[in-house]
Amino acid sequence: MPACAWVSLALLLSACASTVRFSSSDGNAPLGRSFRGIASYYGEEFRGRLTASGEPYDPAQFTAAHPSLPFGTRLRVRNLSNGRTVVVRINDRGPRVPGRVLDLSLAAARALEMLAQGIAEVECEILP
Repeated sequence: MPACAWVSLALLLSACASTVRFSSSDGNAPLGRSFRGIASYYGEEFRGRLTASGEPYDPAQFTAAHPSLPFGTRLRVRNLSNGRTVVVRINDRGPRVPGRVLDLSLAAARALEMLAQGIAEVECEILP
């Protein structure tokens, strides 16, 4: 096979490979790792729709969407403007807005007192 064909094949295969941030060699999220960013929330209008994990969205549960953390990962989320914290479980993919790190359930957003603003700067810590 000519060298240019090998290069083309390598580029094609690398384009198909998925990258999962925050994963460890055993497929679990690294405990204690933390990150900051802007969180938003999704509300009542999504009730019952299937999340990426396959479970229906329940706005009363403390869940969240993250682009790549494994489903089931638990996060301690702290609203940096008021210090309020919640623990959520990742069950969906998102957010779909650039610059955001989490989409929280309605219950989690309410507990963090961020409903009026719609977004909040948060710090997240991966829990066991």
